[in-house]
Amino acid sequence: MNGFKDECGVMGVLGDNEASHLVYLGLYALQHRGQEACGIVTVDDDKQGKVLRSHKQFGLVSDGFNKDILSRLTGRLGVGHVRYSTTGGNLVQNIQPIVYQSSENGSIVLAHNGNLTNAETIRKELEASGSIFTSTSDTEVISHLIAKSKKATVKEKLISALQQVKGGYSLVVAAEETLYAVRDPYGLRPLVLGKKGNAWIVASESCALDLIDARFVREIKPGEFLILKEGQEEASEFPFEKKPEAFCSFEPIYFSRPDSTQNGSAVYIQRKRMGEILAKEYPTQADVVVAIPDSGVPMAIGYSQATGIPLELGLIRNHYVGRTFIEPSQAIRDFGVKLKLNAIEGVLKGKRVVVIDDSIVRGTTSTKIVRMLREAGAKEIHFRVGSPPITHSCFYGVDTPDRKKLLAAQITVDKIRDLLGADSLGYLSNAGLKEALSDKSQGYCMACFTGNYPEDICAPISKQPTDADGPGYFASK
Repeated sequence: MNGFKDECGVMGVLGDNEASHLVYLGLYALQHRGQEACGIVTVDDDKQGKVLRSHKQFGLVSDGFNKDILSRLTGRLGVGHVRYSTTGGNLVQNIQPIVYQSSENGSIVLAHNGNLTNAETIRKELEASGSIFTSTSDTEVISHLIAKSKKATVKEKLISALQQVKGGYSLVVAAEETLYAVRDPYGLRPLVLGKKGNAWIVASESCALDLIDARFVREIKPGEFLILKEGQEEASEFPFEKKPEAFCSFEPIYFSRPDSTQNGSAVYIQRKRMGEILAKEYPTQADVVVAIPDSGVPMAIGYSQATGIPLELGLIRNHYVGRTFIEPSQAIRDFGVKLKLNAIEGVLKGKRVVVIDDSIVRGTTSTKIVRMLREAGAKEIHFRVGSPPITHSCFYGVDTPDRKKLLAAQITVDKIRDLLGADSLGYLSNAGLKEALSDKSQGYCMACFTGNYPEDICAPISKQPTDADGPGYFASK
C-alpha cells in the first residue's frame, strides 16, 4: 500500500509511580501509528503544588527517550503521544501532548488522535476574538475553547469545548489528579481502557496494554466521556448528541496492529476473513500466493487457505525501514520501496502468482512491486486487494491525498490493472468488506470507499464523476 500518512497514538497512565515508563512502553507498542514525533508529559507533586515534567522531540520513541530522561519524568499521572501530522506541519510546536496553563484550573495536558473537520473555522473565530495560536495543530483549538469557556470545572470546560468541534477524535487529558478519556460521538478513532494493578491505563490500541501486562477492561464507547481518579471506580458520561456508530474501517484493514482487538473483534481475524472473502469473489488459477508485508499477510493467509493455493514468502521486508507512506516526499517514498522489499526469485520464477495487498492509494508502490515480481521471473501476476477501491479522501484523522491523487477516483479498474502491469486485478467488494468486519459492519465508516461521510464536511470535496466507485475485476489482457 502507499499514499496514506499514518494517524497518531495516545497513551495515559494514572496511579503508578512508574507512569512515565509505562507510557513509554505503551508508545513503543503504538509506534506504527506515527513515526514523526513523540512526547510524554507527567503530573507530579511538588512543594508548590502540581508540577508538569515534559519531554518531546522528533523521531521514534526509541530515539526520543532514554533512562535518564524517563527518570526525570516523575509522577503517578502521565500522558504520551506518537504523531504523524494529519493536520498542521512538522513543527516542534505541534508535538504533543500539548499543555494549557490556567491560573484558575491549573495545567491541562492534552493528547489527541484524529482530525477536527471544523477546526479552521473555529480557529478563525478565536483569532478574531483575540486568541493567539502557537502551533498549526487542530488540537490547540480544543485548548483555546477550554480557555474561553465560562464553565466552572475542567470537566465542564472540556465538555463544552468538545461540544463545539466536529470530526473524529480520541482524546486523553490530564488535569490535576484526574485522567479523562473521550471518544467522538461516531467512535471514528479507537480508544481502550485497561488496568495494571490499581493503575488506570488508556491507550489507542489493546496491544499497548499487552506490552505492559495490563488487563484489558473494555473499549471506550463512542461519545463517552470517561473520568478516572486514582483509587476510585471509573465514572462516565455521555454529554454529546448521539450519533450513528461509524468506526474507521481502515483501522482493521491497515492501521491497527493485528494483535489488537477493536470494535469487539480481533484485527488479525478480520484481516484473514478479508482474504477468504476476496478468494471467493475473485478466484484465479495460480501456483503461489504472495503477501505484500505486513498488513497483507493475514489477508494472504485467508486467501491461500480458501483456495488451497500455497502461500510463499515471495517478498521479504526489511524491518529496519519505516512504512513507505510515512516519508514526507514522493522522491523518498519511491526510493523507499526498494529499501523496504526484495523479491525471492526462487519462489517466483516461472510461477503464476497471486499477490495480496491491503489497498491501493496512489498506485506508486503497487506498480513498482509488480515490476519487481516480473523481474524476479513471475510468469503471471494476479493482483488482489483486501479493500474496495479508495475513491474519496478521509477528513477524520487519516491524511489521505486530495481526491485528484487517488488512483481509483481518476481511472477505471481495468486501467489501474494496465497501469500496474498486472494480468488481472480484483478488489474486495463493499459487501465483502462488511461481511469481513462481522455483523457489526453497519457501525463502520466506509466513506473513503463510498463517499458517504457520517457528517457534513467543513471543507470542499471534489465531486468529479468516476466509474471506479465499486469493486471490479478484469480478466487477463
